[in-house]
Amino acid sequence: MEKFNNINRELIDDFLSKKKFAVAGSFRDETKYAYQIFKKLRNIGKEVYPLNPGISMVDGVKVYADISDIKLPVDAVCLVTPPAVSLKIVRECLELGIKMVWLQPGAESPEIIEFCLKNGINVIHNICILIESGKENK
Repeated sequence: MEKFNNINRELIDDFLSKKKFAVAGSFRDETKYAYQIFKKLRNIGKEVYPLNPGISMVDGVKVYADISDIKLPVDAVCLVTPPAVSLKIVRECLELGIKMVWLQPGAESPEIIEFCLKNGINVIHNICILIESGKENK
């Protein structure tokens, strides 16, 4: 995946400037990265819609089974999912017109990155949103 290792500071800043996020992953306990990202984004004033078909609530917030179940427009999606799930969600993002995706380390694959690039989806990968979202608040 070396040819995909370009970190784009402008793209990261644009992603983090968005207001409405979907975060897909496990929210079962506070040690899970999806849960930490969910909390971090909410703590910096973002609207966050958790995605996981296996649970219905996290911290009093409705969890959506599928990104298409969110009836409000979503600006950006952060994926903390296995690559097969990430690919499914990225394909749904294309159908829904969502043009910004952050693939947490482990959620990416060359196929997903190429899909995003070929379909006009801005994709961030090989870097952790928890680290980057902390930089804007220091």
